[in-house]
Amino acid sequence: MAQSLKNIAKTADRYRYVLLVMRHAKTEPANLAGDRARELTDKGRKQAKNVARGIQSLRLVPDRIACSGAVRAQQTLDRMLKVFGDGPQVDYRQSLYEGGVQAVFDEIARTPDKYHKLMVVGHEPTVSIASEWIASERSEQSVLDRLQLGLSPASVVVFGSDKPFSSWQVHAADLLAVLNPKDFSD
Repeated sequence: MAQSLKNIAKTADRYRYVLLVMRHAKTEPANLAGDRARELTDKGRKQAKNVARGIQSLRLVPDRIACSGAVRAQQTLDRMLKVFGDGPQVDYRQSLYEGGVQAVFDEIARTPDKYHKLMVVGHEPTVSIASEWIASERSEQSVLDRLQLGLSPASVVVFGSDKPFSSWQVHAADLLAVLNPKDFSD
């Protein structure tokens, strides 16, 4: 189901605070150095760049990014920063690799109020489960249903709220969209 990126941008623009929760891009199935060392495939590198361009076209380039310390998440973000430029404050966190849903909530809570667009780059199933917990009761059921299927590589979940990130708790933000890389294709 294709989503209107123009409508998503308009809707997101109505909120004071926007959160993007992203799963890393497509990776190799295994790495001799272990799971944490898995790297992006050629397809994953292209996905990351295309998704970054899509986020930029939506005027949702984050001012702060919290990224898992796993190689595949860092490589995803490195490709995206080539599009975003030097603007975002970036923090790499091992907790986003090994800390589960609580690590996502911790990153949201520690975000200073001066930041209005936050991105968290992590892993499945953590990112889809955390997104379900973040979504408010006002969120559209058809969009929420997409989360329950899990997020494919390089998918992005978009949330909006008028409250600063530091005050977010469970069900704190409106779920605006679940976007996969194909939604950003030319």
